[in-house]
Amino acid sequence: METLAISLLAIDTIVLIVLVLLQSGKSAGLSGAISGGAEQLFGKQKARGIDAVLHKATIVTGVLFFVLAFLSAYILG
Repeated sequence: METLAISLLAIDTIVLIVLVLLQSGKSAGLSGAISGGAEQLFGKQKARGIDAVLHKATIVTGVLFFVLAFLSAYILG
């Protein structure tokens, strides 16, 4: 059981790192910093397509990471 929990935690960690690295940045350079205020005032549509999927997958794997971390600490402790 301990090996399974640690293995799942390691796999989830790798998947989480890959998902975070695949996401595009919210703003780029100085032009992004200047236009950031306008986006907050006028609103910007939510990202569609692959960015939305990556965002949701990152949330799911992040929650799974914490659950597996607590589970493995409980099992090993």
